[in-house]
Amino acid sequence: MHARIDEGPNGRKTVVDACMEPCPIERGMRIVGGKWTGSILWHLKDDPVRFNDLSRMIGGASKKMIAERLRQLEAQGLVRREVANTKPVSVLYEITGLGRTALGFLDELRRWTESLPAEPSSPNR
Repeated sequence: MHARIDEGPNGRKTVVDACMEPCPIERGMRIVGGKWTGSILWHLKDDPVRFNDLSRMIGGASKKMIAERLRQLEAQGLVRREVANTKPVSVLYEITGLGRTALGFLDELRRWTESLPAEPSSPNR
C-alpha cells in the first residue's frame, strides 16, 4: 500500500492508506540507518573482525560509538560477538545470516552514492 491524498467533491483533502507508525521504510531505517551502522555491517561481510581492527577500519567513528552500535546490532540479531580465549583477550564480531540480508541493499546504496556528483568542498575545510 502507498499512502496518497485524495480530494473529495467539496475540495477537502483526505489521506488514504496512511503509513502506520513505523512504516516499513522507517522501521528499516531505524535498524540500519544509525550513524556507522551500515559501515560496520559492510566491514564484517567477509570475515569476523576484532574490535580494535574494526575501529581502525571505520575512520571518524569513536570506539565508544562503534561499541554502542555493535551492541545494538547484536541485540537485533545482525551481528554475533565472540570472546576469543587468547592472551590478551580479544573480541571478534561477525555478521549473522540476518545481517547478511542487509548487504544487498547496502551495496546498492554504495553504488548509488558513488554515481552521485561529487560534493562541493566546504569553504571551512
